[in-house]
Amino acid sequence: MMTEDEKTQDAAPTAEEVRNETAQDAPEVAAHDRVAELEAELAEAKSATLYARAEAQNLLRRAQKEAEDARTYAATGFARDILSVADNLTRALSAIPDDLRADDKMKGLVTGLEATGRELDSVFARHGISKISALGETLDPNRHQAMMEVPSTDAEPGTIVQEIQSGYMIRDRLLRPALVGVAKKAE
Repeated sequence: MMTEDEKTQDAAPTAEEVRNETAQDAPEVAAHDRVAELEAELAEAKSATLYARAEAQNLLRRAQKEAEDARTYAATGFARDILSVADNLTRALSAIPDDLRADDKMKGLVTGLEATGRELDSVFARHGISKISALGETLDPNRHQAMMEVPSTDAEPGTIVQEIQSGYMIRDRLLRPALVGVAKKAE
C-alpha cells in the first residue's frame, strides 16, 4: 500500500513537466522575453561600439596634435641656446664706439657684424622666433620678468622703462622672458 507521501509525489508534476507545460502554454511569452533580451544586448553592443569609435578618434586627434606640436616646437632647445649668441652679437655691436665705426680699417668688421645680426634675425623669423617688445609697455608676467623697480615721475607705475635682456617667443609660446626694469612711484 502507498503511503500518503508517495501518493503526493505521484500526483505532483516533476520540474521537467512544469517547464514543458509552461513552454507549451506560453510560447509567445518566452519568445517575447528572448527578443527583449536580445534587443537589450544589441543596444549595449551598439553603445560600446560608439564609445570605442569615439575613443579611437580622440586618440588619433591627440596623436596628430602631439606630432604637429613636436614638429612646430622641435627647435625650442636649440633656439634657446642660439639666443645667447644673438645677445653677444648685439652687445659686441653696441660696444663699438662711433669713432671706430667711421674708421676705414674697422668699417668692414662692423659691416660684417651687422650683416651677421640681420641674417640671424632673418633665420629667427623663418622659424617663428620673434622678439618681445618691452619698453613702454605695461608689465606682463607671461612675457616679462621684472628684475628691478626704477623710481620714475615720467612713467606710470608698472610700465617697463628699461630692458636688461630681450625676450623671445617661438610662435605662440614663450621662449625666454624679457628681463626688465619697471617704473614705480618716485618718493
